[in-house]
Amino acid sequence: MNTFEKIQKVLSSKIVGIAGCGGLGSNCAVALARIGVGTIIIADFDVIEESNLNRQYYFYNQIGKKKTLALKENIEKINPKVRVVAYDIKLDSKSILNLFSGCDVIVEAFDKAEMKQMIIETIMTDMPEKPLVCGVGMAGWGDSNSMHVRQFGNIFFCGDGKTEASEKIPPLAPRVSIAAGMEANTVLAILLKDEIELSGSYSTTII
Repeated sequence: MNTFEKIQKVLSSKIVGIAGCGGLGSNCAVALARIGVGTIIIADFDVIEESNLNRQYYFYNQIGKKKTLALKENIEKINPKVRVVAYDIKLDSKSILNLFSGCDVIVEAFDKAEMKQMIIETIMTDMPEKPLVCGVGMAGWGDSNSMHVRQFGNIFFCGDGKTEASEKIPPLAPRVSIAAGMEANTVLAILLKDEIELSGSYSTTII
């Protein structure tokens, strides 16, 4: 059995929850589906708009569809072995606990700062043992080297930690995709920790 087959065997029993299906959530979910995470739980209440297509993993003919249903459809085309559980819901503290309590890792993929704060506070208060991977600071373009992963206990922050989206500094596909990739990579490191160690000098530490 080669290393990728071992990875898929471990991941096939794992459950990852993704709160939000925009630029971060859709791209992170697709990355996790490609490597074979067994179950991905996604939750969002929004519909796809044309303006979303500059950074989110959707297609022009999906404009007007619910993001959760479209993302589930896209993932099933990429890897039909992945079980996608989709909830069309605006998340709050109660629903986060109800939907994601059985997950091995939770990914925060909200656009608004107050929603990010809400999920962080919810997890820290009610599920402090649960790893939470967040995206913070990914707007604009260039300056790729400023993006990194920082760990505080069981919370991991991916991005530059400072560049918030605005009319003058919009979120665009390259840096959003980098942050989403960092989130997926951090999830993978958490799920494979103590399970698979690569040989040689390559480091498999979480950050």
